[in-house]
Amino acid sequence: MTSRPIYIAHRGASGHEPENTLLSFARALELGASWVEFDVRVVEGEPIVFHDRSLQRMAQIPGIVERQTLANIRSVKLPKDQSIPLLSEVLHLIRGKACAQVELKGRNSGVVTALTLLQALQNGWDESHFIVSSFDHAEILAFRATAPTIPIGLLTYGYPVSCVENAQKLGAISVHLHLDAVTEERIKQIHAAGLKVFVYTVNDPSDMRELTALGVDGIFTDFPDRAPCVAKI
Repeated sequence: MTSRPIYIAHRGASGHEPENTLLSFARALELGASWVEFDVRVVEGEPIVFHDRSLQRMAQIPGIVERQTLANIRSVKLPKDQSIPLLSEVLHLIRGKACAQVELKGRNSGVVTALTLLQALQNGWDESHFIVSSFDHAEILAFRATAPTIPIGLLTYGYPVSCVENAQKLGAISVHLHLDAVTEERIKQIHAAGLKVFVYTVNDPSDMRELTALGVDGIFTDFPDRAPCVAKI
């Protein structure tokens, strides 16, 4: 018998609503998500929730996110008349309803996000309600230096030979693998090191069932409503 993994709503319920918006996070909560994932960038010292470096894909306007003023960012309109939210707004929306998997994006995101999450700990959040990850090791190290007790995960594109070693050096609790990088042997190797295995981004229910059988600990999905409803398989 294999325990069911946690399901993490990737950028909210982004298969249904515009990603990384309050509408997407609210939909994820409606669909029963106990974890949501989102991306943090910093504009004029303020942490915002947005994935891309550019505004082009989501807003159909040119411009690098971090080069905008905060006023400009707040005026940007995304699909379904959504705005780019502040990190504080997202945390307020999901507080007491879901945990947060935070991915650091862009320069200075580590320290600014750490300070915001530390403040959240004074407002009803617990350290165990967060996991913070990044492809940028400099930012995750800056985060860890500022908020050493909040859990972090190692986010990786492939599976470098130093993957487990890097996770241990960072003090991570988990390794986050792309679906294409997952093998049974790698899962065993990561688990043997005392680390959890989270897999992104998984939208096919057959892949979810297979990963559950392999014993992964967490699955990122754009469609939290596709998660199997049974607790065990």
